[in-house]
Amino acid sequence: MRPGEKRRNRKLARVRVRAEHAIAGIKICRITKDVFRNLVDGSSDLAMSIATGLHNFRRARRRYRHKSTNAYFG
Repeated sequence: MRPGEKRRNRKLARVRVRAEHAIAGIKICRITKDVFRNLVDGSSDLAMSIATGLHNFRRARRRYRHKSTNAYFG
């Protein structure tokens, strides 16, 4: 394997890991991993939007967590 290929594979792996972690964070919401049986148009998109919003909210709040006490500032 050439050094350039190795560098490219590492960059690709970093992106892939971040994407997989985001998907795992979204799948914490059970509605995204179970069979969705609601037949109303747009409801599955709405559920996914809510789950991704919750994931983003959790990520944003994690930045403000105090390391020693595990308590939130605010």
